[in-house]
Amino acid sequence: MEKEDALNALAALGQETRLDVFRLLVKAGKEGMTAGAVSDALDVRPNTLSTHLGALSRSGLVLAERDGRSICYRANLQTMQVLVTYLLQDCCGGNPELCAPIASLAAGGVCDTGKAR
Repeated sequence: MEKEDALNALAALGQETRLDVFRLLVKAGKEGMTAGAVSDALDVRPNTLSTHLGALSRSGLVLAERDGRSICYRANLQTMQVLVTYLLQDCCGGNPELCAPIASLAAGGVCDTGKAR
């Protein structure tokens, strides 16, 4: 991933509604959701949602696929994986044990930092 691509993805996620949309689509999984379903779930006006979906699509974080007369949106987890890899590429200054909690999350484990969220 190039730095500019990472900046675009982070900028797309740096807005509250877009972050909510991405997280909702992650929860929806492979089935994805139509724009109408996302709009209803997040109580966002359709024209506003369209702008946000466009920004997420341009950043590569969301994929859109026509399904009959509707468009189905899905989170592009591959792009997110590449982004996280880019961010953590030189993780922990050569001390991999410091990255163990992150590695555990990537492997499907639970990260316990001892801090309340």
